[in-house]
Amino acid sequence: MKMRKFRAFVAAALGVTCAFGAAQAETAPDRVFQVTPYLWATGVGGEIRPFTSAPTVSISTSFSDLIKDLDAAFFVSAYARYGNLVFMGDISASSSSRSGTFRGPGFDLPATGRLRQNSVTALAGYRVVHTQEATFDILGGARFWRVHGSVETPLRNASRRVSFTDPIIAARANIEIAPGWSGILYADLGGFGVGSRGTAQVLGTVNYQLRENAFLSVGYRHLRVNYHRGGTRFDMRMSGPILGATLRF
Repeated sequence: MKMRKFRAFVAAALGVTCAFGAAQAETAPDRVFQVTPYLWATGVGGEIRPFTSAPTVSISTSFSDLIKDLDAAFFVSAYARYGNLVFMGDISASSSSRSGTFRGPGFDLPATGRLRQNSVTALAGYRVVHTQEATFDILGGARFWRVHGSVETPLRNASRRVSFTDPIIAARANIEIAPGWSGILYADLGGFGVGSRGTAQVLGTVNYQLRENAFLSVGYRHLRVNYHRGGTRFDMRMSGPILGATLRF
């Protein structure tokens, strides 16, 4: 139910911004390429079940707790535009161990869920708005996931590695706030039962232009994926503030 409500919210946001964009389309003949490494102070929630007979562990971890168990993390995104054609990419990788609870029939046991996730998102689309105050892009593509989850309890240990690809539709708006300041709103929706049951993402940032080709961004990102196939379940919710530095070429 929560996933359906979140999908409806993202779909509504995409629909409103698409309607806005269609009414104000202009041509933008210039070209842009930029790269943004970023820190994502993400908390994690959800459930891990490696396979049908394995324990299901519920996880709820804040960023302050996550830092103590984080083994490695790497995040970088890229954006390119040639005329009205736009391209986006994002690489995300993290590995960590998180405490949780194994709920059995009438009892709860301490458990540890270990999660290693890698995702690569590739999108291409078209700029439908280009004014002095705002730009708007619509995109489509795919997000590739590789997830390795394991569960350790006093009763049993289990692990599973899965890979899958989700089709994605997305929208991105860039709005001028004041001279040197801008805001970016991004949303995507995907899965549709092709790879996962569903995946969705919402991202918002406020950006300050340090110099002609350098920007500093701060914002918030929420990413959800619900994979459930063959008894394996990875239902992950990752949310938290982000801090990025963009170089434009």
